[in-house]
Amino acid sequence: MSDAQHTHTVQLDHTAVYASDRRLSAEFLAAILGLPVGAPFGPFLPVDLGNGVTLDFYEMRDEPIQAQHYAFLVPDEQFDLMIARLEAAGVTYYADPSHTEPGAINRLFGGRGAYFDDPDGHNMEIMTRPYARP
Repeated sequence: MSDAQHTHTVQLDHTAVYASDRRLSAEFLAAILGLPVGAPFGPFLPVDLGNGVTLDFYEMRDEPIQAQHYAFLVPDEQFDLMIARLEAAGVTYYADPSHTEPGAINRLFGGRGAYFDDPDGHNMEIMTRPYARP
């Protein structure tokens, strides 16, 4: 198998999302995205995404949480509902990753997108179109 063929078989299966309260963080994101929270698996609380990737929320109570960025490609017809869920939860969303444009969305690559913080300050992004790469 050539290197080019091999790279097409590599897929992200799961990643750990560090949280000071795994249930709070998993339930927050799942509620915004309209997804269920799975049953605990060892120290992890999973949220399964539509493409076979699992976010495993892992509790770290005694250490500061290093904020990460997670971007979710969402169906266009679900975007407004997700924004409404953020508003109902009193969570500010932004058009930009630096959070300088509150209450606004972006229209990158012909889609719509927004950024918001989860309970531990992870910078979450919802977008309806993938980024065009050069």
